[in-house]
Amino acid sequence: MPYKEKVTVKLYYSIGEVSTMFDVRPSLIRFWEKQFDIIKPKKNKKGNRLFTQEDVDNFYIIFHLVKECGYTLDGAKQKLKDSKSGVESNVEVVKSLNKMKLFLLELKKDL
Repeated sequence: MPYKEKVTVKLYYSIGEVSTMFDVRPSLIRFWEKQFDIIKPKKNKKGNRLFTQEDVDNFYIIFHLVKECGYTLDGAKQKLKDSKSGVESNVEVVKSLNKMKLFLLELKKDL
């Protein structure tokens, strides 16, 4: 029977890991945490921020609105208030397209 690699799911991400995921500085994450109510990281006894997967998903939504679509912070807040579900579905489409792009680039590299 072949060996199967176990898939581990992280419960919490550090601010450094989140900043690496989005290629931004940790100060931007701290700033957006103060600006948007949907990002609520837990803090340990030392005061380090621990982001859940939900926080990372919410940060991705904000990142998409501000950095990719060009919304201002106030515009992104308003968009999230008006139709968060519509924005979430758009973000899911963008994520799946990015995965497809990476797959095709890997396939092209292998040829």
